[in-house]
Amino acid sequence: MDPVSDPESPAEAERDPLRQAELTILLGLAFQLLLGEFTGRLASAGYGDLRPAHGFAFQALGPHGATSSELARRLGVTKQAAGQLVDDLERRGYVRREPHPAGGRRKLVVLTEAGHRHLAVAGGVLHGLETELAARLGPGTDLDRLRGELTRVIRELGGETPPPLRPVW
Repeated sequence: MDPVSDPESPAEAERDPLRQAELTILLGLAFQLLLGEFTGRLASAGYGDLRPAHGFAFQALGPHGATSSELARRLGVTKQAAGQLVDDLERRGYVRREPHPAGGRRKLVVLTEAGHRHLAVAGGVLHGLETELAARLGPGTDLDRLRGELTRVIRELGGETPPPLRPVW
């Protein structure tokens, strides 16, 4: 293959400013671009009222829900920020507060049927985007390998329990 057009050649790498960028910049740019495409597709699917922070909250609530304090811890935000997020999602009809099974004054925040529908649509959009990305990158692209390598980086730096992915954008 021609060393000028081969993206893996040292000559091409030398001319490509992205190949010279720090890993944190590359990861940030890739995340930003994927998230932007994902949220745009979700908006086209009828979920333009939600921001990425809402999706992180849905994931953090999980199938069994959580208290606002647990949600705050899982998202790495203050209790006040988690409470505001829950209030917003409740107004939109995606979550509801229920009495906590352990009793007391605590409330359990759970996804409503609308919240579960959103998660199903979002999952489909995300998987479709990954499939399209692999096809666009061409033969030899192994997203499972990339996922595995990123998992190794996260475990190496964060241990078995990685820190929360804070929804600050």
